[in-house]
Amino acid sequence: MRKDEPNYSACGKTIEGDDLVYVKMRYPKRKGMTEIKAYLKNEGNFICEDCFHNKK
Repeated sequence: MRKDEPNYSACGKTIEGDDLVYVKMRYPKRKGMTEIKAYLKNEGNFICEDCFHNKK
């Protein structure tokens, strides 16, 4: 079984370990989130540091 690698939504690059990421998402209504990586992957848009600073 191969896991899908997470990518940045703006530039499409693959997210590596220890990368600084910005996540755009709505604050969750529910309590008790335990699998934060899965939740962020399903509910958030990842933005790399370079793209984040270039949009300002």
